[in-house]
Amino acid sequence: MATMAVFEHTTVLPHPREQVFAWFERPGALVRLSPPFGGSVLAEPSDGIRDGSVARLGIAAPGVFGAGLGALARAVPWPDVVPARLRRPELDWTARHDRYDPPRMFRDTMVRGPLGRWVHTHRFADSPDGGTVMTDHVAYGVPGEKLLPARAAGVAAGAVRPALERIFAYRAAQLRADLRFHAAHAAAGTRTVAVAGASGLIGRQLCALLGGGGHRVLRLVRRRAAAPDEVAWDPAAGALDVEALRDVDAVVNLGGRFIGGRFTPEVKAEILRSRVDTTGVLARALAALAADGRPRAFVCASGIGYYGPRPHGNQADPAPLSEDAPSGAGFLAAVCRAWEGATAPAADAGVRVVSVRTGLVQTPEEGPLARLLPLFAVGLGGPLDPEQWQSWISVDDIAAVYAHAALDDRLRGPVNAVGPEPVRGREYARTVGRVLHRPAALPVPRFGPRLVVGREGAAELAYASQRVCAGKLEAAGFRFRHRTLEAALRHVLP
Repeated sequence: MATMAVFEHTTVLPHPREQVFAWFERPGALVRLSPPFGGSVLAEPSDGIRDGSVARLGIAAPGVFGAGLGALARAVPWPDVVPARLRRPELDWTARHDRYDPPRMFRDTMVRGPLGRWVHTHRFADSPDGGTVMTDHVAYGVPGEKLLPARAAGVAAGAVRPALERIFAYRAAQLRADLRFHAAHAAAGTRTVAVAGASGLIGRQLCALLGGGGHRVLRLVRRRAAAPDEVAWDPAAGALDVEALRDVDAVVNLGGRFIGGRFTPEVKAEILRSRVDTTGVLARALAALAADGRPRAFVCASGIGYYGPRPHGNQADPAPLSEDAPSGAGFLAAVCRAWEGATAPAADAGVRVVSVRTGLVQTPEEGPLARLLPLFAVGLGGPLDPEQWQSWISVDDIAAVYAHAALDDRLRGPVNAVGPEPVRGREYARTVGRVLHRPAALPVPRFGPRLVVGREGAAELAYASQRVCAGKLEAAGFRFRHRTLEAALRHVLP
């Protein structure tokens, strides 16, 4: 039998060992630790990290081509008859936890997956300064290693190491930042937060982030509730059991139809209705509960589309827009005004309301970066509009913004959820190319976005130019994980 290869990664954390170990035991840990360039979490552990708990992952193809292939597969409008597992270029991975010794160690072992073998031992020890030294020890083997000469098996195992180093560097950064976030918000205590849109991109990360801090998360689902942490509702019919929200401290609304197709009259009506309906139902429910005197918050999504697609006109170097800037022209601006206006019943009843005007979220899973990845992967990347202003935010920062708004009682009103350093389109493309080690010189032909989303959609989405200020967010005590675009991209790209 071939000898297992060994990989180790050590992370030093300025937090007590019991606190660090407890983070791993809470729901959401696997979601927070799984890099977007590595695949997807198909099923979280069935019983935390205790013996017998089983988790399922989808493992993506490695490298830039793997990220581009995954982004392309997610962008394809697959017919409903195609099974979900065939719509993603990933290999299934099933792991079972088989050794649990709190707060010293736990272990998981691959029972099915693309590697020959995988045994991952997590060890936790006290550091001299009162913190924690965490060691990830992975013993693994490559597929078919029993049939390979020992030297060939060793070479193949060595080829896996760069991918492991990248994955565990990501995990260490996530863990440090999450623990720091929870320490900064410890004064909020343990809260109950209801989330609408919990299954979406931001919702998944927000629920996992809150869960890691020990907060109770209730997911609003549009079907019969099947778990204690689910609340059934039907926003189109205005149906929601108000009493189900009696014990919540905050409601976060991320619901709304995906914006990314052609702006046909039917699509535009659904985009508007899906946002106003969900917001109105939740706002009225919180208003009905307000008489009990319990402080509650309503954190509702919005977008920097509020300012219109070209709020700066022909200004060469415009001042960044703060939250008191006027709303602009165009369809998305009208949607954002109605969206934010639908929170009025809650605000009028004394509920603390925060409207999160979200910028361009950076992740290879969806959004502007995902749409460009296939082009960059094959060396054909470049800017959409070299001069346009792009107010971006990392996917982890946007999840943290929503969590901060739910936990920090000082924040209220509209808030721009963008990174502190917007960039022009030329610099955006150059940064993506630099991180991926790909050229970024070919401008995307203007007919490309128009073919996909139509002329109006291209003007409002692909070619919007908005330089937006994050000053209010920072003044409210928010600490960015990724202050520069390059730092954000290096975290989420292979």
